[in-house]
Amino acid sequence: MVSGITKDAMYEIINFIVKSIDLIEDYSKENMINLLITARKENKRVFVIGAGRSGLIARAFAMRLLHLGFNVYVIGETILPRASPGDILLAISGSGRTKLVVAAAEAAKGALMKVVAITTYPDSPLGRMADIVVRIPGRTKMAVEEDYISRQILGIHEPLAPLGTLFEDTTLIFLDGIIVELMNRLGVTEEELMNRHANIE
Repeated sequence: MVSGITKDAMYEIINFIVKSIDLIEDYSKENMINLLITARKENKRVFVIGAGRSGLIARAFAMRLLHLGFNVYVIGETILPRASPGDILLAISGSGRTKLVVAAAEAAKGALMKVVAITTYPDSPLGRMADIVVRIPGRTKMAVEEDYISRQILGIHEPLAPLGTLFEDTTLIFLDGIIVELMNRLGVTEEELMNRHANIE
């Protein structure tokens, strides 16, 4: 059995994700799913972006969307088509201030794309320009920088998970849940997913 701080941190992360289920607004999830389903039916492109670890989560989500038959691309890769009106940008940023992600959202709005923001801060630059905001609770790097002094003065316990870990882990689990619901609503079987899975690895 795992012991020590590793065990404590795992429990803290898991408990945080469980509590987040009651905090993520269902209408935001529904709006996001409906937009994705429409995009697939109309063969619109889905572009994803995130920086750092959020970028890895964006890539994982893109891979599953590909398995579901979506026309999906990761911004930052060399093979990237021109965006068209009605295409979707799914942007992940805990702070909603990540320059690369905000710049991509601005460009997407200019191209008349729909922007879905996944962030802890709906009132951030990213959140304010998005068509759909999914607020994922979490402790972000921004929260660490802005709140550290006041938290120290108040004697508030700092979580064991560093920087944006809680946001990133919660986002990963949330998006995996979205994939399962999309599978169900689109009637896609696991066999179909396997048929679209990479066979040159």
